[in-house]
Amino acid sequence: MSATTTTDQKPAAPAVETITIKVDGKSIVVPKTTPDPITGKPVPTTMIQACAQINVDVPHYCYHPKLPVAGNCRMCLVEFGTPAMGPDRKPVMNEDGTPKIAKSPRPAIACATPISPGMEIYTNTAGVLDMRKGVLEFLLINHPLDCPICDQAGECKLQEYSVEHGQSTSRFVEEKVHKPKQVDLGPRIVLDDERCILCSRCVRFSKDIVGDDALGFVNRGSYNTLAAYPGKPFDNNYTLNTVDLCPVGALTSKDFRFQMRVWFLKETKSLCTSCGTGCNTVIGSREEKMLRYEPRQNDAVNSTWMCDYGRLNYKWINREDRLIRVLKKTSTGHETSNWNTAVKEISETLAKAPAGSVALIGSARQTNEELFLLSRLAKKFAAMTDSVPRTGSSDKLLLSADRNPNSTGAKLTGISPAEMGSNIPKIAAGISAGTIKTLIVFGEDVTKVGISAELLGRLQNLIVSDVLPNKTTALATWVLPGCAHVEKRGTFTNIKGRVQKFMKALEPRDDARPEWEFLHELVYNVTGQNGFVSMEGLFNEMTRSVPGFEGLIWSGLGDGGANAKI
Repeated sequence: MSATTTTDQKPAAPAVETITIKVDGKSIVVPKTTPDPITGKPVPTTMIQACAQINVDVPHYCYHPKLPVAGNCRMCLVEFGTPAMGPDRKPVMNEDGTPKIAKSPRPAIACATPISPGMEIYTNTAGVLDMRKGVLEFLLINHPLDCPICDQAGECKLQEYSVEHGQSTSRFVEEKVHKPKQVDLGPRIVLDDERCILCSRCVRFSKDIVGDDALGFVNRGSYNTLAAYPGKPFDNNYTLNTVDLCPVGALTSKDFRFQMRVWFLKETKSLCTSCGTGCNTVIGSREEKMLRYEPRQNDAVNSTWMCDYGRLNYKWINREDRLIRVLKKTSTGHETSNWNTAVKEISETLAKAPAGSVALIGSARQTNEELFLLSRLAKKFAAMTDSVPRTGSSDKLLLSADRNPNSTGAKLTGISPAEMGSNIPKIAAGISAGTIKTLIVFGEDVTKVGISAELLGRLQNLIVSDVLPNKTTALATWVLPGCAHVEKRGTFTNIKGRVQKFMKALEPRDDARPEWEFLHELVYNVTGQNGFVSMEGLFNEMTRSVPGFEGLIWSGLGDGGANAKI
């Protein structure tokens, strides 16, 4: 049974009213209305939306399915016809009994023209092709020929459409109009006004999605330019989405600017780990180095956006001081060991530990699968467990006050109590009293949350896995180098209970290993329970054992995830 299935009888959804039209001679049935991208209220379906349903590409610049319609680029011009009406206001019929179509003498912009019953749309006629050539010719009149140095090269719709719909030569011989270049628009954005085609996507996104009416056009005619509000930098938490939206190279990211040609990037589907929203992302990497985050569409989570805070929170992955060696504590400090020795000795140590003498702190930044394996260790020792809460400011869009990506997963697997962090003082007290002799810490510096270095020094065994060094790893009996989420596979459960998977983009460095790989060895050695040699098998075993994940399977998550029972 699916995790979202319920036995309650739901009322039947109202029937969707449809319209039959033709696109390039093909008859299709489309909904009469579609939800408005801003209000969600039903609005008439447009030509471009109808064409998209049968994968007929209508080129466009200003149109975006998640933004209000502007209708100012004219690239989506098409020809169309509607049923002819006689003087009696009744349809005129052909001899074969079909309605006679009266072709409009004027074209229409497909992004803003609603469909009507019996309408016929023509997207590939000689007239339409000539109109596209004309629009592109006007757009390119003053556009600089700087594709070799433009960051948008390889992702530029002006490049693509020029090849597909434009003409090979230019008739323009006058001097191009020059506009401001390398404009410091804000702390994260550089603007080149000469490249701007005035599509207004960035203006509408900032005003209608973010609620920050910060951008607009100034001057007139050929001297029209994009500008921020006078005296104020373009600086909200979503500015970098305008770089994604820009169909040309007018808006570029200071972070990614001139870093890498996009056709050299390897793209991997992943998730943002900066808060509990779980925005779907695409990682761009090259030669085992992460170079950029971009949002990936998931209408159940983040639409097509992500915040700047999450997008830029990846530099730590490339840090030179990453933990990359298995370390064992000696009388003189730490010495390098290896995984076979570490797993063997830790397993032997834990096997001798009496019930109640072990405590475990598992980060809510670990995956569901890793937390599940930690819960099996905790159950073996009747161990007290907890996770560290992280909070910050939130906004009305995507940024959650919960700064952990997997707080829900920590609670569903039983690692975290209902009030996250409430057991940490009890663990500290147990160490102080001498009843807790072994502490297992995954992904946290516990010296920051009430378990001091002096308390950690009283432990017989401090087993720590982390990605970056900290005060807790410095005191550990064993240091087990773990992985950033970009270096492994797994799932997170966001604050709304959506279980989503992410894929491996980079190879771990040196001795670093995905935590679930060595955890399943420890679980098998200590508890005798099955070791899971694949992520798919581990996930499916977890869903059979954890009620909140019941009914889910790895292959059923797809790219968009599925809902847990919370």
